[in-house]
Amino acid sequence: MTPDVSELLKKALALPPEARAALAGSLLESLDDTVDSSAEEEWSREIARRIEELDSGKVKPIPWAEARRQISALRNGS
Repeated sequence: MTPDVSELLKKALALPPEARAALAGSLLESLDDTVDSSAEEEWSREIARRIEELDSGKVKPIPWAEARRQISALRNGS
């Protein structure tokens, strides 16, 4: 990683979570040369479904630290 990129990363990591997420999304989108419109439509439907589940209370969110702990436990076979 070049010093310029390291400095940019340092500044990006200092952003609030919402801004980091938006930046990450924009960077990922910049890597896609083509857009699969049917995949985009499916993702939009899936996102809407998940938002509805959260809004209705059907699904309860958990903090990222807890999700990360659960993922680590699954990877370690616990």
